[in-house]
Amino acid sequence: MKANIPNILTWIRIASIPLVVWCFFSDIRVEGDNFARPFAGILFGLAAITDLIDGYLARKLNQMSKFGEFLDPVADKLMVATCLVLLVHTDPRITVALVAAVIIGREITVSALREWMAGLGERSTVKVGMAGKIKTTFQMFGIAFMVYEQRLFGLDVYVLGYYLLLLAAVMTLWSMIVYLRAAWPSMKVHT
Repeated sequence: MKANIPNILTWIRIASIPLVVWCFFSDIRVEGDNFARPFAGILFGLAAITDLIDGYLARKLNQMSKFGEFLDPVADKLMVATCLVLLVHTDPRITVALVAAVIIGREITVSALREWMAGLGERSTVKVGMAGKIKTTFQMFGIAFMVYEQRLFGLDVYVLGYYLLLLAAVMTLWSMIVYLRAAWPSMKVHT
């Protein structure tokens, strides 16, 4: 059996989740300063990059698989949901909790919609579109910056991440509406 490099990268992304959580709460010191949150943010960012790489490699190496199609979005949703919970835990603002609820709620809704549409033989109706890709980009950068937390080159990356996550929440709602509109004809017929 030949190794499937994209699936290995996806498994690495899943395996990174407990490492990100551990780093987030640990007391990693670099020259006396706590570097735990930045290290967790870097790990999250590297894991997010594997999401781009595994899809590219799957196509380039002709290693696309049904299992990979299943596992890749699961890895993304686990990673994002876990980090959003961490951020809500450390930032008690209602907007952070609402953003987390919107993003996690959308992921559950769209995943259920895709599964239902696949059952109807119409999964291609709700395939990932440009709005979903833009949402994911804002979301991954936003979460990585908020998890990183500390200033970087004089830039308050936490605040930048917060605003990127707000944009991600708006794009999250927009992309969910796009998917629901695409599925609406089937939903009307089967309700």
